[in-house]
Amino acid sequence: MKRALVWFKTDLRLEDNETLVQAIAQYDEIIPVYCFDDAHFTTTAFGFKKTGSFRAQFLLASLKDLDCNLRTLGSGLMIAKGKPEIAIPQIVKNNNIQKVFCMEEFAFEELQTLNKVKHQLLKINCNIETYNTSTLYHLSDLPFEAKAMPDVFTNFRIKVEKEGTVRKALDKPKAIPSPSIAPLVLPSLQELGMAQVTIDARAVLHFKGGESAAWERLTHYFFNTQQLSTYADTRNGLIGDAYSSKFSAWLALGCISAKSIYAQVKIYEHTIIANKSTYWLIFELLWRDYFKWMMMKYGFLFFKKQGIKINLPNLNQHNTQLFEKWQLGKTNCNFIDANMRELQLTGFMSNRGRQNVASYLYHDLQLDWRFGAAYFEQQLIDYDACSNWCNWAYLAGVGNDARITRKFNIDKQAKDYDKEEIFRNLWLNKN
Repeated sequence: MKRALVWFKTDLRLEDNETLVQAIAQYDEIIPVYCFDDAHFTTTAFGFKKTGSFRAQFLLASLKDLDCNLRTLGSGLMIAKGKPEIAIPQIVKNNNIQKVFCMEEFAFEELQTLNKVKHQLLKINCNIETYNTSTLYHLSDLPFEAKAMPDVFTNFRIKVEKEGTVRKALDKPKAIPSPSIAPLVLPSLQELGMAQVTIDARAVLHFKGGESAAWERLTHYFFNTQQLSTYADTRNGLIGDAYSSKFSAWLALGCISAKSIYAQVKIYEHTIIANKSTYWLIFELLWRDYFKWMMMKYGFLFFKKQGIKINLPNLNQHNTQLFEKWQLGKTNCNFIDANMRELQLTGFMSNRGRQNVASYLYHDLQLDWRFGAAYFEQQLIDYDACSNWCNWAYLAGVGNDARITRKFNIDKQAKDYDKEEIFRNLWLNKN
């Protein structure tokens, strides 16, 4: 009996999951595994947890949903905890597994972990096979190699839109042959070192983890309400669930794939309308891809103070007192404070808000941008290493922005996007 292990990471889904499809095609039995990596629940050098309570709760719900969906197909999810380079090889040895299948990685630390696991598996004569499951485009379908990827997004976008191809999303398996897998037992938040949190009632959306919830959201936003039709006009909104797709949390954990969303946009364009809004959603998925390729190209540089602009001096220093005012929403700049309080109480912030608070931290308070990125890493329910760190570097002028200075006029932004002060009143409890 040939047996494979499918190591789920940030690809917590059955639809369009090539690692799972390939494992089923090549092996008689499959053991799906998720490992709670100790490194994901530590405190960083910046003083913040790598995973905060909001995202941890979303993760636990996503794993519960994944296990449920796996069991309907004859399988189930095995849980491990510790260092993956120890836990995964141990499961391999205990279950007579010949090969491990998992997703490819782009971010520096995740690549290091993957390489450690590969190294340990080689010692026990077990191969590991990786597949790109997290981007819209596959690297081999792009019109340039990774090292030759354009550093300016517009140059990248124009060439990809003209010459790149998006592969068809893969169907969910009809059955998953597995040995008997014990009932799911997940660690509690307390066991993961964090407290239970309740999302504030003012939140734009009460995010529920899992592939099932991801597809419910897509069906609601696309087909039940047809809010996709106006996305280009509303995407800079601040209040409520309708101004944007809110897919980011599910994309970050891979509860739904970019290719699946793309396929549904194409169905929407064919059956309802194709307009600037449907194009713009795909445009945003392309930005997400771009930052993954940039992270692959530049690696650890995106976590350094000078970013990829290694010859550009970056003199901003950390100031604990100023940073805490920014973090707690007590800067006396009401637009910044409202956004920061939303993040603190819900684990989410609009794209417009993120750009403004990042610009304010770096250009107005003149603080080290990496502390802001690290706080976002802890706090965001939709944290994605590539999108988070590349966006922060971009706004600090040390990333892929061709302009060195991208300073937002916060007062003008507040007037443009919160003219009646409804958002600020909502989060600052003004009458």
